[in-house]
Amino acid sequence: MNDNVMTPQERRATWGLGTVFSLRMLGMFMVLPVLTTYGMALNGASEALIGIAIGIYGLAQAVFQIPFGLVSDRIGRKPLIVGGLLIFALGSVIAAVSDSIWGIILGRALQGSGAIAAAVMALLSDLTREQNRTKAMAFIGVSFGITFAIAMVVGPIVTHAFGLHALFWMIAVLALAGIAITLTVVPSADAHVLNRESSIVRGSFSKVLSNSRLLKLNFGIMCLHILLMSSFVALPLAMQHAGLAASEHWKVYLVTMLVSFAAVLPFIIYAEKYRRMKQVFMGCVAVLFWAEVLLWFAGQHLWGIIAGVQLFFMAFNVMEAILPSLISKESPAGYKGTAMGIYSTSQFIGVAIGGSLGGWLYGLQGAGLVFIAGAVIAALWFAVSSTMKEPPYVSSLRITLSELAVKDSALTSRLMAQPGVAEAVVVPEERSAYVKVDTKQTNRGQLEALVNAL
Repeated sequence: MNDNVMTPQERRATWGLGTVFSLRMLGMFMVLPVLTTYGMALNGASEALIGIAIGIYGLAQAVFQIPFGLVSDRIGRKPLIVGGLLIFALGSVIAAVSDSIWGIILGRALQGSGAIAAAVMALLSDLTREQNRTKAMAFIGVSFGITFAIAMVVGPIVTHAFGLHALFWMIAVLALAGIAITLTVVPSADAHVLNRESSIVRGSFSKVLSNSRLLKLNFGIMCLHILLMSSFVALPLAMQHAGLAASEHWKVYLVTMLVSFAAVLPFIIYAEKYRRMKQVFMGCVAVLFWAEVLLWFAGQHLWGIIAGVQLFFMAFNVMEAILPSLISKESPAGYKGTAMGIYSTSQFIGVAIGGSLGGWLYGLQGAGLVFIAGAVIAALWFAVSSTMKEPPYVSSLRITLSELAVKDSALTSRLMAQPGVAEAVVVPEERSAYVKVDTKQTNRGQLEALVNAL
């Protein structure tokens, strides 16, 4: 059997965990395009409190994301995933039965507290071999993008037809479906694989946080989600004031997502194939700036708003695809999992700030002030990004070591002598070597052959 072909268990793990992750994300994203418009009918609602209801999810995620990942190492991946989904379902039920904005805020906080992303990725590592792990994680990444697009369309349709309470009941059912899939479809791992490519390494935060290149990328994902969440406080109301009924908003999101997804692939291919990551990155930040400016100038002109939304999501979807790739390239060998954990936390801090800031600014001066602030944030982000260096075009690989290789004191230097190898870290107690390598010069198979030749 070809080692690069997934086994039936690996396919079950990938599809099962991908579905669980997608159901969870679908529940999160469906609320975004409708909470501002339909939530204003709740008792005690104001734009500022709606913004808090949007943002508090991110705050809870930011607080629990890394701790839950570490806890899953001790109690097991599946119990943590099931527990997190139960908390998410409970938050959804509280929001579903509440007629007050404060009940929605409490429900959203509980939803965010069920932070399972790190445990899902860790279980995927436990259930897949090294040579197939990249494909499995790429599947999760693609499902994330598709889920976001579906949520933008389905959320408004369901809420218009059945109401905001019904949407939260639907989200609770999706969480319970995720639990059922986790227990019945996803295989159980025989043992935890300590894989620094997907797991957080205790005591490694200072090394990652002191890396200026990673700090700029973390600042970037934070800014991206500040812009996204603040925009979703203002955009639904702006479209409504421009004459587009809330029941019709899904059509704008559908067209926007189809066009933006079609535009994403060529930019990603150009960035990776021709090694122009920084140029594409800077271009996307500039497009986000002009999208905010266009939304600001559009006022109550619907076509101007639609054009601004289209520009925004074209840049947003490209950035969502290339930022994790940049983190992978820039993270030190053996610390990719930790770098991704801090990256995710930065993302959810952006969600928290964006929702709260957007609601507060809208309450002060309306949508125009939200978009002005968005343009200022994008301009600041562009200034920071201009100091970035072109990333190293390397892949992060984990090579499993034999007993002989573990005892080879010269293994690190022999790995470093291979063409295209930028970093190599051997961790004997994990029987692993973590390598940053340009795979156009030396691929995984060649590195494994080198190690196994001992």
